[in-house]
Amino acid sequence: MRRTAIITGVSGQDGSYLAEHLLQQGYRVIGTTRSLAGGAERRRWVPEGVEMVEFEAKTLEAARALVAGHRPDEIYNCAARASSDQLNDDPLLTADVNGLAVVRLLEAIRLEHPAARLCQASSSEVFGNPATSPQGEKTPFSPRNSYGAAKLYAQNMVANYRARLGLFAASAILFNHESPRRGAEFITKKVCRAAAEISMNLARSLVVGDLDSRRDWGFAGDYVKAMWLMLQSERPCDYVIASGKTHSVRELCELAFGYVGLDFARYVIEDPAMRRPPEVVRLQGDPSRAERELGWTPQVGFDDLIRMMVDAERAALAGRARN
Repeated sequence: MRRTAIITGVSGQDGSYLAEHLLQQGYRVIGTTRSLAGGAERRRWVPEGVEMVEFEAKTLEAARALVAGHRPDEIYNCAARASSDQLNDDPLLTADVNGLAVVRLLEAIRLEHPAARLCQASSSEVFGNPATSPQGEKTPFSPRNSYGAAKLYAQNMVANYRARLGLFAASAILFNHESPRRGAEFITKKVCRAAAEISMNLARSLVVGDLDSRRDWGFAGDYVKAMWLMLQSERPCDYVIASGKTHSVRELCELAFGYVGLDFARYVIEDPAMRRPPEVVRLQGDPSRAERELGWTPQVGFDDLIRMMVDAERAALAGRARN
C-alpha cells in the first residue's frame, strides 16, 4: 500500500529535497504552507506531485486536524525559523515556532494517530559551546542562543514522548547542510553568489566576518535521506547527521572563487565587526552512529557541493540577464 508522508516546511531547502526523495520512493507527499494564496516564488523548489495544504502549528486544534485529516505514516517537521540572522532575535516567536509547535505535533499524533512516525529536524546549535569535539549523540547540550535553546526543548520533548508514551519519534541533529536552494543570508550562499557575480562583472567585492571560522558543511540532499532512513529503522533514535569534517571560510572562498578563475584574496574583505563570538571548541559532528546503524554516508563532498552552488548561481544570473 502506498505510504503517506507529511512534510512541514516543504518549500524550504530541506523540505523540497525530502519531497523529491519521498516521491521517488513512491510516497503520497503532503506539504504544508502557511498560505496557498500567492507565494509562487517561495514555493519554486516544491516538486510536482506534492499535495499542498495550508497549515500553521499555532494551535493544537490545527495540528490535530492535519494529522486526523491525512493519517500519515510519517511526518517530517522541517518548518522552523532557520536563518542565521535569527539566532537571537525575537526569542518568543522562536520558542513558539521551533519549540512549542513541535509539542503540538507530538500531541496531535498521540491523540489522533499514534502509529504515525515523526522525524524532527534539530540542529547542531543545540551543542552551543561544547566541551569536546567532535560532537555525538552523548555530547552534553549547551545552546548559546534562542534558536538552539528552542531546538533543544523540541528535541527533549521528542525524547519524552518517545520514552513515556511510546511514540516513534526521533530527532535528526543536523549540522550545517547547504545546496543551491540555501537562503541568501547564509555564508556559503553569499560566497558562491559573490564568486559568480564578480566573475560576470556584476559585483566587485564581498565582505565577510572571519575567514578562519570553521564549519562542518554537507549537502542537504544527503542529509534528508538520513532523516528518511531514521523512520525506516526498527526503533526510534536520535542521530547526529554531519560530514564529520570541517572547512574554514577561507577554504570556502578559495574554492568558490578559484572555480571561476579568480583569486579570492583580491575581492574578499574581512570586517571584524561582523565576527561572531570566538568558539573555544570546534563544532564538528560525529556521524558514526548514523553510518553504523542506518548505513548512511554523505555522497557529495565539500568541493563538489561548492562547485554545484557556484554553477547554480552563474546559471541563475545568466537567466536573469537574458530576461
